[in-house]
Amino acid sequence: MSNVGLNNDHIDFITKDLYKRGLLLNDLKDEIIDHVCSAVEDRVKKGDRFIDAYNEVIESFGNTPGIQETQKQTAMLQNYFIVAFRNLKKQRFYTLINITGLAVGVASCLIIMLYVINEFSYDKHFTNYERIYRFNSEIKFGDNHLKMAVTPAPLSEAAQKDFPEVESAARFWNPGTRIFRRTTESFKEAHTVFADSSVFKVFDIPFVEGDPKTALKEPHTLVISKTAADKYFPGEQALGQMLIDNAGDSWKITGVMKDIQSNTHFYFDFLLSLITVDYNRDGSWVSNNFSTYIKLHEGADAKALEAKLPKFTEMYVGPQIKATLDLTMDKFRSSGNKFEFTLIPVTDIHLNSARDNELGVNSDKSYVYLFAAIAGFILLIACINFMNLSTARSANRAKEVGIRKVMGSFRSHLVKQFLMESILLSVVSFVIALAIAWVATPMFNTLALKDLAIPFGSSIFWLLIIAAAVITGSLAGLYPSFFLSAFRPVSVLKGSVAMGTKSGLIRGALVVFQFWISIVLVVGTIAVNRQLSYIQTKKIGFNKDQVIVIHDSYALKDQLQSFKEEVEKDNHIQSGTISGFLPVAGTDRSDDTLWPAGKTPTEDNMVSAQTWYVDYDYLKTLGMKIKDGRDFSKEFLSDSTGVIINESAARAFGYLKDPVGMKITMFDNPQLKTYHIFTIVGVVEDFHYESLRENITPVAIFLGKSTSNISFRFESKNTKDVIDMIESQWRKFSPGVPFDYSFLDDDFGKMYSSEQRLGEIFTVFAGLAIVIACLGLFALTAFTAEQRSKEIGIRKVLGASVSGIVVLLSKEFGKLILIAFALATPAAWFGIDKWLESYTYRTEIGVLVYVIAGIAAFGIAWVTMSFQSIRAALANPIKSLRSE
Repeated sequence: MSNVGLNNDHIDFITKDLYKRGLLLNDLKDEIIDHVCSAVEDRVKKGDRFIDAYNEVIESFGNTPGIQETQKQTAMLQNYFIVAFRNLKKQRFYTLINITGLAVGVASCLIIMLYVINEFSYDKHFTNYERIYRFNSEIKFGDNHLKMAVTPAPLSEAAQKDFPEVESAARFWNPGTRIFRRTTESFKEAHTVFADSSVFKVFDIPFVEGDPKTALKEPHTLVISKTAADKYFPGEQALGQMLIDNAGDSWKITGVMKDIQSNTHFYFDFLLSLITVDYNRDGSWVSNNFSTYIKLHEGADAKALEAKLPKFTEMYVGPQIKATLDLTMDKFRSSGNKFEFTLIPVTDIHLNSARDNELGVNSDKSYVYLFAAIAGFILLIACINFMNLSTARSANRAKEVGIRKVMGSFRSHLVKQFLMESILLSVVSFVIALAIAWVATPMFNTLALKDLAIPFGSSIFWLLIIAAAVITGSLAGLYPSFFLSAFRPVSVLKGSVAMGTKSGLIRGALVVFQFWISIVLVVGTIAVNRQLSYIQTKKIGFNKDQVIVIHDSYALKDQLQSFKEEVEKDNHIQSGTISGFLPVAGTDRSDDTLWPAGKTPTEDNMVSAQTWYVDYDYLKTLGMKIKDGRDFSKEFLSDSTGVIINESAARAFGYLKDPVGMKITMFDNPQLKTYHIFTIVGVVEDFHYESLRENITPVAIFLGKSTSNISFRFESKNTKDVIDMIESQWRKFSPGVPFDYSFLDDDFGKMYSSEQRLGEIFTVFAGLAIVIACLGLFALTAFTAEQRSKEIGIRKVLGASVSGIVVLLSKEFGKLILIAFALATPAAWFGIDKWLESYTYRTEIGVLVYVIAGIAAFGIAWVTMSFQSIRAALANPIKSLRSE
């Protein structure tokens, strides 16, 4: 090797060997490698063999002060690790408790934080999302107050024309589900919407086939998702193909888009060209049915634009209010009424918008914060367990600390030793926590209706996990480290240091805090389930049981009445009704303005009411109760101009006595001031048709055509027979069209799905909090029994009973649980009261709920303590007194 330098293999060998020898300091490693390589290269050039040259250099280099310090630090680090591992192995019971509690806490925290991050990520995948806004509308007229996510049809065009800040605008119009077929087989598609061609300028939804610039520009064109394309055209190109809807109209596919991400506030598989529908050119500014979005120019000020909206509203809405109500906009507003448009950032919609006519089901920011707090609390409880057990075991390690100090250990060394144990425990717990979270995430997804996944492939995720493990271990071990390392060797070795339960004020406070959290969660769980039970059992004004709803009945076309009559021939069917207007959310809705006949419409006498269109059998089928007058009847031809109102409508019209026979008026065309007069033939008992969060508002029920659903009330012990019979008739009348049904009580329950999920999640995490807290209590009780084993032995020799010893060991922790209950009760009451404020109709949460929660927490804790206490009380006293 004479006169030759080092090659890459030599350098690689040197680097690896230096690492093995532990000679590389992180902040000097490059300098050390360069120094060694240079020295070896000099010797090789002089004629030495590489390996001999390297050994000589490394021998002399290892004696330098810097390398000696490195070796010393490496040895010390290895020593810390070995001692930490031995101590954890020696205390298997406490180590298992700590690892289990921390792992469950970390896994719970990780899953919830995945949920929280997902909730806050909605709509942020769109390019320039910070420039995208939606128009909202708010109308207050008399006692009626509407907050809507929809706006008038002409708003989009006017906004682009009048506001230079607007770069582009687009509308969605969502009339409901649609049935499509390619050949003979039909499919019901719930995720359909009409959209302007400019929608792809506002939202940059990627295309698989086609051009977003030209898609939806022509009538009877549509864009479908990749999932829909694979469903209708497996293995084929969908672009240019045709689909036929339930009305027989053909639609040409002009684009295939990637599936819309799940963290978007709307989701559609079919976007139909809005230009196809004449309604998109409706000129009314007082009819709100379109979701309108705008993208602002870069640098445009959204607040400045919003400040222009009152004048904009007056210019366009004012004339139509004047024509309808004969009121100027100023007079309209001065009377306490409101008609205004506002802007909401697209990223705020999912968590901050709960308006009527949302495109999707939004979440609630308060729930997200609540779950984040629960995650923090559970992790905190797990960390408290670690701190408690570490300080509680201090007496066992006091002599170790004393001997180490006498032998020359500095306090800083002891702190590092105890922190190493804490971090090692934390790292092991995090590894197990990842495994638990991986197994539990699918179950949580089912519970929360999410599609979360742990990002194992993300380097950032692993960096965060490693950092979290080290930080959690450091924080959890910080107090015990400084506490244990502060012992004075003289006191320790004399045996005067004994850290029992009574001296652990901090430990007691932490136990109180743990059970404070647990009791609050238990009370919250009981309260949520009480409200859900109240919702299910409250008198709602109609009979939701034993009613089957057949959806998309419009597909039967002119055979709908024949289908109804054929099904009603079955002995199990009591009655049937054709109407899309049902007293559950997600069905047809229509509202209009009515006033007493014979009077000029004014803001004082006009009533905004739901206007529903039904057939003769509607009230009978749904079990609604007539309070005054009668139901619609084919015997009265005049019922074509009759109306049935609910009690709220009777009060709003001022018809408190003898409302039957009174007349009300409704506009046919507000601009032309043409109207219809209807005679009240009956008053129906108030019924809930929206969530119990909302007040019951006026409803006017008319005879009319509404064909989206047909409902049957049945009487049968075997529901499947009824379903099979109806389905067979459906196949007979409408072959090839999918049969879709639900039960009215299930549809009613779906209105409270968020509350049901909240209750289930509360139950799970309240249970976890109690389990983790009890794990710590279990270990503390065991340690207390261990520390007082001689005392217990003496008491038994002197005649103490097992029950007496159990009470003695448990009563102190029992006092802590009672203190936690006393502190948790007002906090839980405040939180529950705030949550129930959102319900107009709500249950009463009495003292019994808090008593049950307190007894449950105390009972679980007592059982936990009693197990170890009984075990200690039954132990042979000879074993504990043998050395005395």
